[in-house]
Amino acid sequence: MPESVPGAGYVFAALFVMFVVTVALRAAPFVALSALRNSAFVDFLGRTMPAGVMVILVMYTLRDVGSTTWLPATIGLAGTVGMHVWRRNAALSTVVGTGLYLVASTVWS
Repeated sequence: MPESVPGAGYVFAALFVMFVVTVALRAAPFVALSALRNSAFVDFLGRTMPAGVMVILVMYTLRDVGSTTWLPATIGLAGTVGMHVWRRNAALSTVVGTGLYLVASTVWS
């Protein structure tokens, strides 16, 4: 065998290190969560993050709405908000809002 090929011991050591790092990275969120389970800050984030993420997504989506696409975007947004207020189902709200936007953009394009 050529000199540049690592030996079996080196390969097994590298595989062992990869195994340990992988297991540690997969276990880290659960360890952190158990330590923060009764944290007031984590509870606050759990209550406010969904709304905050939705506001950021809406702002990102509407930032480039031009003069020709504002009506479909407004219809899709109104449909999403209305469906969510009525049914409180994020998946249904997303599907209905997307469908309304697609239909409206087809009609007004």
